Amino acid sequence: MGIETFRGKDIERLRAAGRVAAETLAFVGSRLSAGITTADIDAWVREDTARRGGKPSQLGYKGFPAAVCTSKNHVVCHGIPSREVRLEPGDIVNVDVTTELGGFHGDTSRPFLVGEVSPEARHVTAVAQACLEAGISVVRERARMGDIGAAIVEVARKAGCSVVSAFGGHGIGRAMHCAPHVSHVGVRGAGPRLVAGMAFTIEPMINLGSPEVRVLEDGWTVVTCDGALSAQFEHTVLVTRDGCEILTRLTPLAGRGGPGG
Repeated sequence: MGIETFRGKDIERLRAAGRVAAETLAFVGSRLSAGITTADIDAWVREDTARRGGKPSQLGYKGFPAAVCTSKNHVVCHGIPSREVRLEPGDIVNVDVTTELGGFHGDTSRPFLVGEVSPEARHVTAVAQACLEAGISVVRERARMGDIGAAIVEVARKAGCSVVSAFGGHGIGRAMHCAPHVSHVGVRGAGPRLVAGMAFTIEPMINLGSPEVRVLEDGWTVVTCDGALSAQFEHTVLVTRDGCEILTRLTPLAGRGGPGG
């Protein structure tokens, strides 16, 4: 299947879905504190998404059992919320929200810092945000898909971090996941040309140690092989002729103790 491009009212629907996902992420972020469980986060996402007229896109996707991914410390992505996983001072927790609204999807995530965290936790989080911004900065019509990953790798390597290559961004729109795949370790000048109207996520996963990851026995949770900290930021973007529109950015983005999206 080819890469869909969006026009007119469909772009308005993409904007609405992206905005609602971002608002839910901001709402959840404003409530995070030490002592809550990741199951609490799941409950808040379900409640807030419904209140805004949407549905959690992740719930039931290929059997995923929750409405949100919650990934703590060395968990890179796809962490399953649990009553057994409690936030503690010093944790990084990524909250990944995807919302379906009116048949379109918006996808966004960010790490939150719980209480006082280590310099290493602040570093990997700051680098992840810088990598996202670098990837977004090269998006425009006629740029190459590989330009995104190349920009991300350059920032991460200069900061002494690694980029996970096993997972990447994805097209989004009428489906939560569709073409194109967005590699975060691309080669500048390589890959398909970007076309105005394309919508996809950029979501670099940045590790303090090795980029190698493994999937746990639950079939979902992805962790660093060496146990090192990982951080991730994600936005949904729409390619335009002279750049891109970030569909999941709120100003300001509410939340405690962590960098903004």
